[in-house]
Amino acid sequence: MSNYERYTTTVVGSYSVPRWYESLEKQVELGSLSKADMADAQYRATQAAIVDQEAAGIDIITGGEMHRRTNNRHAPPNAMLNFFWEKIPGFSRETRPKPITTKDPNVFHPAAVCTGPIGEADLGLVEEFNRVSRFAKKPVKVTMTGPHMLAKVAWDEHYNDMARFMQDLAKVMHRNFKDLEAAGCRYIQVDEPLFAISDDGEVQAAVDAINLATEGLKKASIQVHICQGNYAVGADYDGQIGHRYFDSGRYPAPLICKIDCDVLLIEHDFTEKYEGLLGNKYLAVGAVDVQDANVESVETIAERITRYGWLAPEQTLITTSCGLNHLPRHIAFEKLRAMAQTQYKLRN
Repeated sequence: MSNYERYTTTVVGSYSVPRWYESLEKQVELGSLSKADMADAQYRATQAAIVDQEAAGIDIITGGEMHRRTNNRHAPPNAMLNFFWEKIPGFSRETRPKPITTKDPNVFHPAAVCTGPIGEADLGLVEEFNRVSRFAKKPVKVTMTGPHMLAKVAWDEHYNDMARFMQDLAKVMHRNFKDLEAAGCRYIQVDEPLFAISDDGEVQAAVDAINLATEGLKKASIQVHICQGNYAVGADYDGQIGHRYFDSGRYPAPLICKIDCDVLLIEHDFTEKYEGLLGNKYLAVGAVDVQDANVESVETIAERITRYGWLAPEQTLITTSCGLNHLPRHIAFEKLRAMAQTQYKLRN
C-alpha cells in the first residue's frame, strides 16, 4: 500500500475552465485565430491551474486538464471523452448525438462511433506529465477516462461485446500507463462514472479491464474516481442543474472494491457504502461539493470527513466530489483553500 500522510489533499482532475475558451474556439473556427493560438491559451491556463492549486495548499495536483478542452459547451463529459477517442484507432472521426442520462432525455452529447478494432495509440499522458511537471513544485497526478466510460458512451458498430471492447481499450491504457510510470509519474487516476447504471456483470468486466490497465505498475500509486455524474450547475449547461446524472439508487461498492488500486475517490455521502470493504485501500472523501456554488466552511468539510467513526484518519484523503471545471475560478480556488485548511485543522 502506498504511503500517504493522513488527510492528504488531492483533486479529481479538472479545474475552472475560463469562459473565454468558447470565444477563442469560435475565432479559430472563423480563421481569426490559429489552433496554435488556442493551444497557447490552454498552456497558459494550465500554468494558472498549477499556481492556484499550489497556492491553495493542495498536496497532489494536476494540470487542471485544461489542454483537453477547446470550449466548455460539452465539457464535461466530452472533454474527458473526445480527447482520448480522437487519439485511438478504431473510433471514426464522426460523432452522433446520444442521450447522456435517463434523468433528462432531452440532453444529448456527441458520441464517437467505434467502427473497427481498437489499435495502438499514444494518449498524450507522458507529454501532459512532462508539461505540468515543468512548472509544478508539488507531486503531479495524471488522470485518464476509464475503459468502461470510453466504451459504454460510444456507439459500438464493431465489438458487440462490452467486455472485449473494454479489454482492448485497457491494453492501450496499460501501455501508456507503463510509459507514464517510466517517465516518473507516481500518481495515476482512472475515472469511471457509469457503474451505478450498469448491471453487476458489466461492472465486474469493467473492474477486470481497469485491473488489466494497471497491471504490473510498481512505482505509481493508482487512484480510481467513482463518480455519480456531477456534470454541471447553472443555466449555461443546458439546464443540467444540481443533480447526479448517474445516481440510480444502486451503488456497487463490493464490486468497486475489487479494483486493484491504492485509493478510491468518492462523493462524501457515499462513504458509508464502503464500511467493512476497503481492506488496505485509502478512501478519498469528496467533502467539497462541486455542485454547490458556495464555499463550504472548514467545519462543514471536517464534519463530512469525520462523521464515520470506522474510517481511520490514516486511511483518509480529502478531495472534491468531482471536477471544478464549471465553477468560476475564484469559487474553485476558495473551495480548494478551504479543503487545505481543513487538512490543517484535522491534523492538529
